[in-house]
Amino acid sequence: MIHSKENSEHYTWGSQCDSWILKNTQGLSIKQEKMPAGISEKLHYHKVAEQFFYMLKGEAVFYINEEKFFVNQGESISIEPGSRHFITNESAEEIEFLVISNPSTDHDRIEIKE
Repeated sequence: MIHSKENSEHYTWGSQCDSWILKNTQGLSIKQEKMPAGISEKLHYHKVAEQFFYMLKGEAVFYINEEKFFVNQGESISIEPGSRHFITNESAEEIEFLVISNPSTDHDRIEIKE
């Protein structure tokens, strides 16, 4: 089956962010996500899952283990299991990206209370 935002399960997360589940099995999760300007995810980590983010539109800022990374359209970044991280959109424009998790992050997200 061919998957797209139009025919995939959709949900919202955080503050007005969108996610479309393109594939979700125990071993692999692929989501297309959209984040409005000025929005940040909460600091968290995954015990098991490695994540790979690929920017489709705009520039995201990732904080990984207290280091700051700017990831532009057409670029990607990997996050190892156990890494404390979050994505934020510090720009004035909406961003869109793919997030690929191996294995799936279902029941593998630990939020860090600050």
